Amino acid sequence: MSNSDIVRDFIAAWNLNDMDRVMTFFSADCIYHNIPIEPVQGADAIRAVIRGFAGAASKIDWVIHRIAETSDGVVLTERTDRFQFGDRSVELPVMGAFELSDGKISAWRDYFDMAQFQAQMAG
Repeated sequence: MSNSDIVRDFIAAWNLNDMDRVMTFFSADCIYHNIPIEPVQGADAIRAVIRGFAGAASKIDWVIHRIAETSDGVVLTERTDRFQFGDRSVELPVMGAFELSDGKISAWRDYFDMAQFQAQMAG
């Protein structure tokens, strides 16, 4: 299984809103940087951040527009991430970078516009 396949499976777990499954994709010392928020390291910290922005979502739909894998195995995704929070819908263009080691995500960086997220949440 390629690193791109692993990232596709990871995103499929998000789309099922299965956070327990999502957490199985991370290495024990994974670093998650949801830019522009401060980076966190380790499963407990990552779970807390994920709960903070996705825990209240009744529906999650991440659409991959493009996916590429570099010669050293880094996976790059161009996505639209959609979340449903009650009567609020949020849709964000996201660029993601995933570093993998031994089949697990060891570093994950997502780049998005926080102002766009906040404006959509404000309605």
